Amino acid sequence: MDGLAGFGVTLLTMLRDVLPIVAILFGFQILVLRRPIKNPAQVAMGMVLVLLGLTLFLQGLENALFPIGRLMAAQLTAPEFINGSPIGELVSVNWMDYLWVYLFAAAIGFATTVAEPALLAVAIKANQVSGGTITVRGLRYAVAIGVSVGVALGVFRIITGTPLHWYIISGYVVVIIQTMFAPRPIIPLAYDSGGVTTSTVTVPLVAALGLGLAETIPGRSPLLDGFGLIAFASLFPIMAVMAYAQLVELKARRLKRRKTKT
Repeated sequence: MDGLAGFGVTLLTMLRDVLPIVAILFGFQILVLRRPIKNPAQVAMGMVLVLLGLTLFLQGLENALFPIGRLMAAQLTAPEFINGSPIGELVSVNWMDYLWVYLFAAAIGFATTVAEPALLAVAIKANQVSGGTITVRGLRYAVAIGVSVGVALGVFRIITGTPLHWYIISGYVVVIIQTMFAPRPIIPLAYDSGGVTTSTVTVPLVAALGLGLAETIPGRSPLLDGFGLIAFASLFPIMAVMAYAQLVELKARRLKRRKTKT
């Protein structure tokens, strides 16, 4: 019964949030463009499916992904797992003791990004537009590696308690330098890749991991230290995609040189 009540509350909340979007779309179509809506029954059914899908997704986040992320963070940072101390007695907070946390963060960042449907759609379009120069698998793995490294570094920041802005400023300095030397056609795609990763699959688990770590590590604030992990997942894919493009360009130059020599 509690689950059904929670689903009903979420459904009403999503209905309230979706109605303004529907009003804008239909309002422009009827009042501004002054054209009838094609297949109104199909459009209405699609709106209902969107509403139900969003509701089920949010309910799934609350019941599964967020609890799992926090549970894994709590278990990996538990005193008895870190240094064999009794429950509730953490001997020390040394960043080198959290190796499994870094590995888990990197693995979950890579896996969720590869499974991201938005990234797959962007990779397919990029492959079509580039004429096959940018492969679907290559782009997906490049973005996934970037997210993996970024999330692991973000976890390191939470554990050490260092300020977030140091990492973000340094990261964007690197991005600016890469932008100066990266192939021009890949730069817009690289910047878009950072936004694509912060979507339906990656954000819930990464956010839950950050909040879980901040809640279980002594001296960390969930508000000040728990958030910010998504910023790493958005920043590092930009670096990874531009680095991937530079490697592809370097490989193409080497092949061209070999052909000219022969």
